[in-house]
Amino acid sequence: MIKVTIIGRTCDGLPLAQGLRYMNEENGYLWCYRQQAEFILQEISRGALTASKMTIHIDHYCFNYLVENGVVFLVMCESTYPRKLAFHYLQDIQKEFEKFDKTLIGKITRPYSFVKFDGIIANLSRQYIDTRTQANLSKLNANRKQDLDVVTEDIYNILERKRNSETMRRLPVTPQPVSSIWCSPLLEVIAVKWTPIMIIVITSFALLWASLFLIDGFVISSW
Repeated sequence: MIKVTIIGRTCDGLPLAQGLRYMNEENGYLWCYRQQAEFILQEISRGALTASKMTIHIDHYCFNYLVENGVVFLVMCESTYPRKLAFHYLQDIQKEFEKFDKTLIGKITRPYSFVKFDGIIANLSRQYIDTRTQANLSKLNANRKQDLDVVTEDIYNILERKRNSETMRRLPVTPQPVSSIWCSPLLEVIAVKWTPIMIIVITSFALLWASLFLIDGFVISSW
């Protein structure tokens, strides 16, 4: 069944609304999964997760998210919950969300402050609790042969990539070695290319001058 629903912005990962606002003893464990959902929002906002639809497995649950018009619609379900039904649920939420003023959404600055939408999420989630209702069975049977074009990932792989990227950012940048003679790689390239030519030219001038000097000396001594 549906456990956690969160709506957030892709531009900054700010969570706007949630379906389960008050935790009791029975579902208090969901707090840690809500933190994972917020982490997924941040990964989407920074471009680490680029798919518009994705299923992310974690323990005995899975996150399904849908990105539409700069907004992320995310739900966590039990792993046995039909994925096709989960995305029907997200699409219904997205349709209701589209009815609100876009400029209002952009002005929200505090997490989960779009409380007007919490009640809509709660009402929609109740319609999807029982997968055996006629309405839900019809959704599951519709286009039965059509597979969902959804990327599947594991949360621990995403966490590992996040750690690796942070490690790479912390590594010191190795400066490019600079020639101690020429002080610049560019000057060194120029020197390597033109030095042999200059040596030949100078040597030629020296030989020419020496030959002229010897001829003059020979002429003088002959007199």
